[in-house]
Amino acid sequence: MVSEIKTLVTFFGGTGDLAKRKLYPSVFNLYKKGYLQEHFAIVGTARQELTDEEFKQLVRESIADFTDDQEQAETFISHFSYRAHDVTDAASYGILKEAIEEAATKFDIDGNRIFYMSVAPRFFGTIAKYLKSENLLADTGYNRLMIEKPFGTSYTTAAELQSDLENAFKDDQLFRIDHYLGKEMVQNIAALRFGNPIFDAAWNKDYIKNVQVTLSEVLGVEERAGYYDTAGALLDMIQNHTMQIVGWLAMEKPESFNDKDIRAAKNAAFNALKIYDEAEVNKYFVRAQYGAGDSADFKPYLEELDVPADSKNNTFIAGELQFDLPRWEGVPFYVRSGKRLAAKQTRVDIVFKAGTFDFGTPQEAQESVLSILIDPKGGIEFKINSKSVEDAFNTRTIDLGWTISDEDKQNTPEPYERMIHDTMNGDGSNFADWNGVAIAWKFVDAISAVYADDKAPLETYKSGSMGPEASDKLLAGNGDAWVFKG
Repeated sequence: MVSEIKTLVTFFGGTGDLAKRKLYPSVFNLYKKGYLQEHFAIVGTARQELTDEEFKQLVRESIADFTDDQEQAETFISHFSYRAHDVTDAASYGILKEAIEEAATKFDIDGNRIFYMSVAPRFFGTIAKYLKSENLLADTGYNRLMIEKPFGTSYTTAAELQSDLENAFKDDQLFRIDHYLGKEMVQNIAALRFGNPIFDAAWNKDYIKNVQVTLSEVLGVEERAGYYDTAGALLDMIQNHTMQIVGWLAMEKPESFNDKDIRAAKNAAFNALKIYDEAEVNKYFVRAQYGAGDSADFKPYLEELDVPADSKNNTFIAGELQFDLPRWEGVPFYVRSGKRLAAKQTRVDIVFKAGTFDFGTPQEAQESVLSILIDPKGGIEFKINSKSVEDAFNTRTIDLGWTISDEDKQNTPEPYERMIHDTMNGDGSNFADWNGVAIAWKFVDAISAVYADDKAPLETYKSGSMGPEASDKLLAGNGDAWVFKG
């Protein structure tokens, strides 16, 4: 049985696409499950001039596909209100404060305020500053700030943002969203690692040959060239999503499963991540850009709308990460992400060392592989050695697998639903802390600097492939190969 959470959430960017597609349906799901009951309120704010009724209609439309009881939906919507507001104008925060206090009184909420920033990152620091200076923070209960990515565009800008935010909030009040950490199968990494002694005992250099994280997309840049050409796969996918997944894989075993110990364990790994110099960037990383494909629909990146003709942006990145820890000595962590690849797939592959027992036959035992399938369909696969069905005693690999059922999928919280719930509970386990963000930026900045000076090759790859040949050679140099072939 769930317990009611008493809270008031203010959504900055409350009329935006993310709010309509993800945030309001997520809050509605929490309401239907009973986490939100009588004592909660939602205040939306944006520059757009709307009445409360017009805003409620926007919410009504956003949750329509999730509504099976209209009376229930209307009761839920009655907890919403709206104020138009200019986040850069200190005086207008008085209007927002009045709306928040009115809602808190109406629904009997003493403190417990969450401020969700679904706005352009350049406004994060400004909003935080005015929330404090204009007295919008609660005197009782908690005050928490939820922040959409990107958190900075480099270590320098991220550190400046962190400093701005810390003028109003302590770091444990900041909930930096990376929605990949809210995905069910990313959270399953911990259950598999620490819930099964067979894996817990073998999660180290003695048994694991390499670790692979793949985030591949079939789409090209589409209509995002204005942003994507300044970010590329390195900043768009590696610095945030990929590094946060790697954190769960490389972390030490936490003393307990609370958020403080989980973050401490992750930070022990992040702090041991080797940051590369120019020569090492060229040795351990591959950047590439997609070219044409077999289909006429597959234009080369340089022919995409709004892409500069001389762009050297990376639409594909593959690399090897190294952790200076006794647990991972000599174990490469391979990461790759790119657009216009052969298949849409987010997955983790743990490659275990091949067995050394001699059966006295030509067929040697192969490497076992544990695969955690994150998107588009969740599942777990375990490839292990077994005897082949023939007279001679040879071995073969067999597949043990589980795929999340449609019923399980229906009952699985959406990432934003889970992350809003965790923030309400003050659980930071599935959010990036400053140390992890800072290390990720320092690591990526070192690579970006080499690329900015054009001191690394820019490979090309065929659209519809799994990337350039150099990506395969990167692993082959260590006697490894990508598990996922597309």
